[in-house]
Amino acid sequence: MIDSQTGHRCSWADTDPLMRAYHDEEWGVPERDSRALWEKLMLDGFQAGLAWITVLRKRDAFRQAFSGFDPALIARFDENDIRRLLDNPGIIRSRAKIAATIGGARIYCDMAERGEDFGTFCWSFTDGRPLKSDGKSRIITTPLSERISKELKRRGFKFVGPTIVYAWMQAVGIVNDHSIDCFRRDQVG
Repeated sequence: MIDSQTGHRCSWADTDPLMRAYHDEEWGVPERDSRALWEKLMLDGFQAGLAWITVLRKRDAFRQAFSGFDPALIARFDENDIRRLLDNPGIIRSRAKIAATIGGARIYCDMAERGEDFGTFCWSFTDGRPLKSDGKSRIITTPLSERISKELKRRGFKFVGPTIVYAWMQAVGIVNDHSIDCFRRDQVG
């Protein structure tokens, strides 16, 4: 749905109908659910070196292959599961990224066992409030994404460099990076 008054959306979203729908319905909407935040972080890790549209087109296959991105189930994946995933043409078949997702599930579960909610952890860097960019700059990393990346790496997460983390922050609404003339900018916060 495009706003009938402005007719503008972020320029990157006008390239493909799937990207438009993702932009208009999901991107930048503050996500508070721990499992959904974790899923999006793992998918952004799969994006490393690729275009987001590649992951977006494969997202349903990823969800099926990775047991609905249930961290408790994925944490129990073993070498047989890795081989199964490497044979799945519906997903990005990178052993390192698959292993990072399994490892990330184990870290997520360890955090939960210690009473640390992943969503609370993610939003703690902004005191639970979405940040708003100037809507003009094309930013790929910030001091905050560097700080979050460092903390995720310290905990053992992989494929969480500052650029991936910033893309994830945009996707989950930790930062509202819709362009200044985008109809979604004021709608998501």
